[in-house]
Amino acid sequence: MEQIRIARPKSARRSARRATPSLESQESSLTERAWRALEEEIVTLRIPPGSVVSEAGLSARLGFGRTPVREALQRLASEGLVQILPRRGVIVTDIDVAAQLRLLEVRREIERLLARSAAQRSPPEVRNRFDSIAEVMEQAAERQDDMAFMRLDRAFNLLLLEAAANEFATAAMRIINGLARRFWYVHYKQVADMPLAARLHAAVARAVAAGDPDAAAVASDRLIDYIQDFSRKSIG
Repeated sequence: MEQIRIARPKSARRSARRATPSLESQESSLTERAWRALEEEIVTLRIPPGSVVSEAGLSARLGFGRTPVREALQRLASEGLVQILPRRGVIVTDIDVAAQLRLLEVRREIERLLARSAAQRSPPEVRNRFDSIAEVMEQAAERQDDMAFMRLDRAFNLLLLEAAANEFATAAMRIINGLARRFWYVHYKQVADMPLAARLHAAVARAVAAGDPDAAAVASDRLIDYIQDFSRKSIG
């Protein structure tokens, strides 16, 4: 996969280098790497909604074996991005606007819980990873680097789930995150303020890094306020 490249001060580069091994360690298996590659292809519409795909075709496209691709597709099916039809193939799901609005109702409550829990439970090394993500998010905002933001958003989401250590919230957010990221990608060029979105994500990460659950909950609500406004503008 292409690495994120963002011009930034030496201190930021040092922080990013410290964070990178930790952020990527959770994605080191072949299945995880195949999922990451395929999720990005779908979320960024390189494989558009309604496409019919196959394990063999995706294996050739992404450069992974059939087994990790099959397992990645099963995960994406559980996340709502594909539908597996036995003996017929795999279909990339359509974007459902009404479902997006219902998704946001649930997302606010769960993300607030995750932010608060992560701030309470994260050990120092995990807080440092949140701080590093916030730093590079802010650099992405300054450069208006949309792909860097998308990849950092995924890293932030995964780290938040890890740090909160709540398997039930994790199960719910695995359904929400990919669908939400794809909806964002479809509409962000028309109505989004990407630098603001990146700064709002960074604010949540900073509050978690500071170990302040109340500030993390407030920052999470502000982020969802913005996402709700973005969603209404997208369908208005």
